[in-house]
Amino acid sequence: FNPTPPLGRGCSSLPPLAAALPAHGQRLPSSDRRRPLRLVSPFACSQAGVSRSVAVVTAYLMKSQGLGWEEAYAAVRAAKPDAEVNPGFQRQLKLYEAMGCAVDSSSALYKQHRLQVLTERFSELQDLPQEVFAVDPTNAHQTPNTEVLYRCRKCRRALFRSSSILSHVEGSGPTAFAHKRITESMHLRGSGPDKCTSYFIEPVQWMEPALLGVTEGQLLCPKCTSKLGSFSWWGEQCSCGHWVTPAFQIHKSRVDEARTLSVANFHTTKT
Repeated sequence: FNPTPPLGRGCSSLPPLAAALPAHGQRLPSSDRRRPLRLVSPFACSQAGVSRSVAVVTAYLMKSQGLGWEEAYAAVRAAKPDAEVNPGFQRQLKLYEAMGCAVDSSSALYKQHRLQVLTERFSELQDLPQEVFAVDPTNAHQTPNTEVLYRCRKCRRALFRSSSILSHVEGSGPTAFAHKRITESMHLRGSGPDKCTSYFIEPVQWMEPALLGVTEGQLLCPKCTSKLGSFSWWGEQCSCGHWVTPAFQIHKSRVDEARTLSVANFHTTKT
């Protein structure tokens, strides 16, 4: 590694950055809560040297120094005032922080981000990338004991696992539907212990034929064709009031939970 490589256009080397960052044992001047930074000399290149390379160096500081993304970004900008990470990279840095500065493709946060990025590019896509689809449970040999399997209530066909559920922040209930006519049933539904009457999940392989070439539609059981829910790449509102984008919604009333017990591989179904 050459600590002083020749710089081309768009390169953010950053011996200058390293020189401007606090040395070992010193703290960042704007907050006495930040951890001391070691002297580092990362070298990163991008087309303009103000966004992509800055995002990489920010992520490096987050990982190596245990900083939050805002702290790390502030440190980089203090040394390189023209640094300007674009909104897309900022979202990824926030995601990186939320995942504990590790890339975990099995994380619900990662799956949600990947689907949101796909939604932004949906009009350009000819086919959907296979990596966005969860494995069809009927194609798997065994469901791990730690997971719940969800089956069609009518025909018992396995549909998805608990690891495919993408949780969301609970909305404000009936007040979120103030623009609509709020019926008594909506009030009762929104005031119960479980405000969310549907599961929002990642796409599963059996959904692929229904998703190709359309932006919204129904989700039908691939075996008995009973209606399970709906999907929309532009999003749908949960019964709790939270808006989910994109949305692959399975109504809880249309599925049963099948839990595997460790004793003699006995299966029990929650209805």
